[in-house]
Amino acid sequence: MAEETPVKAVQVKLVLLGEAAVGKSSLVLRFCQGDFNENTSPTIGAAFLTQKCRLENRIVKFEIWDTAGQERFHSLAPMYYRNAQAAVVVYDITKASSLEKAKAWVKELQRQANANIVIALVGNKVDLVSETSATETTPAATSAATEGDDETESPAEDDEDSATPSPAAPAADSDDARQVSTVEASTYAKESGLLFFEASAKTGHNVGEVFTEIAKTIPFDTIAPKPAAGAQQPGRRNANGQEGGRVSLGADQQAKKGGCC
Repeated sequence: MAEETPVKAVQVKLVLLGEAAVGKSSLVLRFCQGDFNENTSPTIGAAFLTQKCRLENRIVKFEIWDTAGQERFHSLAPMYYRNAQAAVVVYDITKASSLEKAKAWVKELQRQANANIVIALVGNKVDLVSETSATETTPAATSAATEGDDETESPAEDDEDSATPSPAAPAADSDDARQVSTVEASTYAKESGLLFFEASAKTGHNVGEVFTEIAKTIPFDTIAPKPAAGAQQPGRRNANGQEGGRVSLGADQQAKKGGCC
């Protein structure tokens, strides 16, 4: 009986984008390590993680760049989404202004990123709303969208990737928590050619499905071969030669090691 040919992993560069405090790092931590931390520290610059997704006919190794949401780091974003095959744009379903920021990121990606990039729009924090509010939108103060890009930096307000709601967010058991309806966001995603999910980094709801669907959707024939052995990219290995880990890429950027399935 002939031996089966080992399935090689296909490397896919994926970038996470979104406003501060929508839970980007929490989503990635849930996907890579199956963990959730209520007190996730703000991402400074960007963080790097890896995780594999196993499909029927291939293994996709995601190389994930989790970017900071603070406006002062916006200019660094092109460095991370350049040549990316996929992007996850995250918003907070309990904060209407975060969807507007997500739309701005989508527009930028469609204008400047890889022409074949697969973009997933993900509404995080569904654990904070009731199921009956899925199609309802609580009137949100329009002025909230103008609260400013230069956010005051404090653990509570500038926790870029904590899945914990801001102090102004309604209580978790309130039917009023949702500010972005599923219909509104899904309609926008469909019109813009995006994948769409509502998820919860806290409970893990739909987190794996986001990355699995991205892996299934990517046109692999457009992915360039990986660099030859020895042609390492900056920041991919630490001083001990280990993948991931904390590295120094300038501009106070940082990277964190991801898990593996």
